[in-house]
Amino acid sequence: MTTTDRPRVLTALDGDVWTITLDRPEAGNALDPAMAEQLTAALAARPEETRTVLLLGNGERFCVGGDVRSFAGAEDPGAFVGRLAHDWHEVVRRLLYSPVPVVAGVQGAVAGAAVGLVGACDVVVCARSTKFRPAYGALGFSPDGGSSWALTRALGAPRALELMLTDGALTAAEAHQFGLVARLVEDEDLREAAVALAHRVAAGPVRAMVRTRGLVRRAAIRTLEEQLDDEARLIAESAADPEGREGVRAFVEKRRPDFRGAGRP
Repeated sequence: MTTTDRPRVLTALDGDVWTITLDRPEAGNALDPAMAEQLTAALAARPEETRTVLLLGNGERFCVGGDVRSFAGAEDPGAFVGRLAHDWHEVVRRLLYSPVPVVAGVQGAVAGAAVGLVGACDVVVCARSTKFRPAYGALGFSPDGGSSWALTRALGAPRALELMLTDGALTAAEAHQFGLVARLVEDEDLREAAVALAHRVAAGPVRAMVRTRGLVRRAAIRTLEEQLDDEARLIAESAADPEGREGVRAFVEKRRPDFRGAGRP
């Protein structure tokens, strides 16, 4: 198998954690049509017993964004990039609306559309040497992949605009400070930390976690009254759910809850 036809995405089920790994390290895991297609397929192929998705990237860089060399070789660059953005956005949507929590571990470089990919994940563990760069300005492009959404939510409009209009970059510490990532670890500890976090999340009440994710994401665009109504509806759903019943029983019985035994997500 040659470099061009070997899989760009690897999958493995580790207990109840579905691990998806970008595996094009020789190109910085750059996004091309094959990778977008394979990522979509990997997310769709999530086994029934999955309680958490873990997203990783092989090599020194998590993902450098789009494969610019493929843009240059396209007969119709506008049509090619438009189709690629459409396919990539399906990946972002599948992460954003995943029926189970999504954890990511990122290192090295997170650029272009990969910034939006990270923003669509629920919890991001980040190696300290990582740099985040939108990089669209260097190409004369506007953003895609949800990167403008992710950066605006994390940084606020003024900082997001400054970063994108000046073709700037964020250090891992800045990304953590602004809330783009949840946790910083030493580079050599990244994979172990991301795997451990994914398994910790998988042991929890994942259906309640997905409800919580929705509440947090919608909070910025809702009034307090709307949020209160949604909280009341969803906590009632949680209390009636087998997860909620198990949690209450465990509390009363003074034991650790077994949420895995409360059914699949």
